Amino acid sequence: QVQLVESGGGLVQAGGSLRLSCAVSGIYFRFTTMDWHRQAPGKQRELVASITPGGRTNYGDSVKGRFTISRDNAKNTVYLPMNTLQPEDTAVYYCRGSNNYWGQGTQVTVSS
Repeated sequence: QVQLVESGGGLVQAGGSLRLSCAVSGIYFRFTTMDWHRQAPGKQRELVASITPGGRTNYGDSVKGRFTISRDNAKNTVYLPMNTLQPEDTAVYYCRGSNNYWGQGTQVTVSS
């Protein structure tokens, strides 16, 4: 009964912002490093950001300074506020727990 449910995706103009959320159940969220990944059509899935249970973060080079990952352990939720979005950020964004549980994904589309 593991569930990771992403929300917050949508269509935004270049330069705009979105905040993704991932609600997690069925795993020991407090003990789990959480990741955001993204995949555009025809491209490999890439790591966007990760956060450890203690709050240490890591980012892919392409999103450093623009995206932020955070977590609320009391709510079993991980967030990804995304600023200064660009068309190349267009992808399906997936939430993942370090035990290899994946969400279904949420589409982010950035228009010019």
